Amino acid sequence: MKISPLRTDLIPSVITLMELGEPYIRTRAYSDYWAYAELFSTTCLVAHTSNDIVGAVIAFRSQDNPADIYVQDVMTHPDHRRQGISTALLTALREQAKSWGCTRLYLTSEPDNTAAHATWRTLDFVNVAGDRDIDGVSVTSNFKGPGKNRAVYQLDM
Repeated sequence: MKISPLRTDLIPSVITLMELGEPYIRTRAYSDYWAYAELFSTTCLVAHTSNDIVGAVIAFRSQDNPADIYVQDVMTHPDHRRQGISTALLTALREQAKSWGCTRLYLTSEPDNTAAHATWRTLDFVNVAGDRDIDGVSVTSNFKGPGKNRAVYQLDM
């Protein structure tokens, strides 16, 4: 497996991959992925074997706090899960973040996405205290707007 920056020629494969993550991952438009590839490729990474895209991470450096990297989406193809792909993608992202002097990766997750919660804990992300608990997961109400409740996780570096 190889990790590399997102390129425009890989966009159709990344869109197909992200569609497999619904309803927890919202697939964006082609033009969004084009911007990710052209403007944010150092934090938008893909994992591939031969010609197959088996994983992707979409992340951005915060404009409010440049020491933070926000991880928007992490997706591993269902046929390739439990093979260390998410770990490899987030490790590569973490190395890039450290080279910039960043101190934190953070992400959000749907309150009912139990598989994601287990993954984040396994990868040493900490569930940030919110305003309520749902099935043992701390959740922040309206984190991404009205009715958009999210569990927030962070990894300090």
